[in-house]
Amino acid sequence: MDKSVSETDPRATHARAIKSTHTEVSLYNNLITLYSKSDFRSYPLSLFHQIKSPNVVTWTALICAHTNTPHALHHFISMLRYPILPNQRTLASLLKTCASLLCLSFGLQLHSLSLKLFLSPQPFVGSSLTNFYAKLRLPNEAIKVFDEMPHSDEVCYSALVVGLAQNRRSIDALSVFSEMRVRGIGSTLYSISGALSAAADVAALEQCRMLHAHAFVSGFESNVIVNSALVDGYGKCGLVIDARQVFDEFVMGMNLVGWNAMLSCYAQQGDKNSALELFDRMVGRGFVPDEYSFLAIVTSLANSGLVVEIKEWFKKMSVEYGLEPKMEHYTCLIGAMGHAGRLEEAERVALTMPFAPDTAVWRALLSACALHGEPDMAWKMGKRLLELDPKDDSAYVIAANVFAGKGRWDEVAEVRSMMKERRVRKEGGRSWVEVRGMIHVFFAGDRSHERREEIYAELSKLMKKIEELGYVPIWNEVLHEAEERRKKEALWRHSEKLALAFALICGAAPPGKAIRIVKNLKICKDCHEAFRYISRVVEREIIVRDMNRYHTFANGGCSCGGHW
Repeated sequence: MDKSVSETDPRATHARAIKSTHTEVSLYNNLITLYSKSDFRSYPLSLFHQIKSPNVVTWTALICAHTNTPHALHHFISMLRYPILPNQRTLASLLKTCASLLCLSFGLQLHSLSLKLFLSPQPFVGSSLTNFYAKLRLPNEAIKVFDEMPHSDEVCYSALVVGLAQNRRSIDALSVFSEMRVRGIGSTLYSISGALSAAADVAALEQCRMLHAHAFVSGFESNVIVNSALVDGYGKCGLVIDARQVFDEFVMGMNLVGWNAMLSCYAQQGDKNSALELFDRMVGRGFVPDEYSFLAIVTSLANSGLVVEIKEWFKKMSVEYGLEPKMEHYTCLIGAMGHAGRLEEAERVALTMPFAPDTAVWRALLSACALHGEPDMAWKMGKRLLELDPKDDSAYVIAANVFAGKGRWDEVAEVRSMMKERRVRKEGGRSWVEVRGMIHVFFAGDRSHERREEIYAELSKLMKKIEELGYVPIWNEVLHEAEERRKKEALWRHSEKLALAFALICGAAPPGKAIRIVKNLKICKDCHEAFRYISRVVEREIIVRDMNRYHTFANGGCSCGGHW
């Protein structure tokens, strides 16, 4: 054999096996694994065919060598016909492949087989099943699998925490992580990063801080995955300075994911200057930006209403880096054009871009039409949105509001009748605020909170004070005089106003510190206007994270500059 072949090269081990007269199957099993991890990935199958009596370990090694490809599933069928039954490692590898390929039916059959072989309660298979169902967007099934395991270890808990976080079951993910800690089960970098992702999703600042401390004492303070999750967590809680501090402390160890997380923090805030400065610094350190890097930049530009600049970055993206803009990039461009009043041009871009427009594109145009009071075009966009998603409530609600704003009551009645006939229900607005690590959720008109009397009293007091400063309610429609009182009361029961009143009476943030509120929908014009005035009355910052971006209200102004 050529002496240039390294002793760590699987071919060296293979050569010795060929020369040996008593080579055991276990050596060939190891060789299959070694080849699958080397540059000679075509070798495992040919080597497999040289083995006279492959056992379950041999088959498993072959299946693992083809993980995340359909070949793994085909080899498994051949194995059953041999016939040889799988072990825990076989099923775990196959379930990972099914999750990657989104093969629900095959995964369900594997689950059934695991039950028959009494393998599903085992942690190795159980965690793989949990991960499989989570990746297939079936979190309830993932929870059921987890609950049926008699002994759950840290890997099982990690799979469930990450799975729930990925499925936007953030409160559940944090609860599972808390249960894990109470039971004395150790954390992994995945359970910590998953919990941080969940905390970021609901902007639970105190949870982020506690997880930060936990990561430090658990020895993960230098892990790039955890630190990237911390940057994302603090950023989504509105603490960009804290996110940058974590980023700067670990900047030498940050990978592209970490840099993109920091870029996204600035993008959500609409801080284009910081985003552009960081992008240049990233490139200067030798990183090659990817589509997510550019998405952060165009998002920051869109949040600043800079259409021309977005087009320039589209060109930079393709010419300098060979990256073609994706749907998300075009959505930013179309949204910015629409907000600038260039509705026809935005529509042309939507119809001529390299992709079929999705719901996000038509929803962005629909919102822009509403902003500029264009009812006919709004309904046109609404119909296109409904072609893709007949149950999308925003198409009906926004179009009806635009018609109402122009006093076109017949069209309002028609749209609402259509919504009723199709049994589409308007998504309720909800907002939440974190107080001493607990999340308090409020719905529009909510009177379920135990401190409801104090909340409404505080709202009444705030309403009187801001009216004295010049606040005037902003209606979505032309109102008859008799309706104004009822509508005015309804406006003051919006979920974000209730959350703000509660935050003020219970001391959600120390004096002088910002109050943070998260909303599931776009903040309405009236709440935006009211919060500008309230920030003057209470003399403190109010940060609201809605579905689009962050709004920082201070001294009667907002960081969005009217772009949201």
